[in-house]
Parts: sequence; C-alpha cells; structure tokens
Amino acid sequence: MKLNELSDNPGATKGRKRVGRGIGSGTGRTGGRGMKGQKSRSGVAIKGFEGGQMPLHRRLPKRGFNNIFAKKYVEVSLGRIQTAIDAGKLDAGQPITAEALKAAGVVRRVKDGVRVLGGGALTSKVMLDVAGASGPAIAAIEKAGSTIKVAAKPEKAEKTA
Repeated sequence: MKLNELSDNPGATKGRKRVGRGIGSGTGRTGGRGMKGQKSRSGVAIKGFEGGQMPLHRRLPKRGFNNIFAKKYVEVSLGRIQTAIDAGKLDAGQPITAEALKAAGVVRRVKDGVRVLGGGALTSKVMLDVAGASGPAIAAIEKAGSTIKVAAKPEKAEKTA
C-alpha cells in the first residue's frame, strides 16, 4: 500500500452543500434559507432578540453612573517616594511636587494631580506639595517630621432657589 492509495471508507465523508445552483439541485432559488424576510438576507444576526419577549438586557435594571466631572488622580505610596529618595532620584531637600515625581520616574503621567497613600514607611524629612492625601498618609508624614501641603478643594456653590 502506498500513500496515494489511502482513502476513507465509502460513505465516511460527505460532499459540501452547494446552495443557489439551480432548482434541480434541491438547494436552488432560496438556498435553503426559506422565504423572504430579514433572516433570509446575508449578514443579518438579530442579537438579543427573544421572539417578541422583552430581551434580558432591557429587563434588568440599570446600575450606577459615571461622573464625567470626577478628578483622576495618580496614586503614589509613601514607600515608593522613600525608595526614590534612597535611590537618589528625588532630592529630599527640595519640595516634592507632581512634576518632580514625574521627572524622577515615580509616576508616568500627572493627570489631575498626585494623591499620596499611606503604604510603606517614610523615614526622610521632606516637604510634599500634592493634590491630595489619605488620612493615614498625612499621619505618617507628620510622624516622620515632614510637612505636607494639600491643594484646597474648591467650595461647592450653594443653590439659591
């Protein structure tokens, strides 16, 4: 027996259906799609349609909302700032601002400002000038003998009506 003599058993494989090749083929005219209508056309998939029943995505309630005015802060931990100071990337004698953190490679980009979080320990005496800080971070900074200046939040305008 040779490789070119190998073949499947008779009836093991079935030829593909060639649709739209004349009435005599059995799959001519409508090509096995039935008659007329949206689903007989090509490129139609009615996603989410449940036969007239209200679809699942419309039965479930909407949840949450996306505040378009929310500020996007870059978060930096105290431990990461201390690591940069130890590596000589940040100067502890100078005020540490968002621009200084970016120049040192601590943060990639300054979005709406930098927010300091309390992860890690701060041992150097530094002056931080940032957009925000968490409560534990402020406590840890003051415990280390450092100072922090947090940008003041704008006051909300009161409604007069």
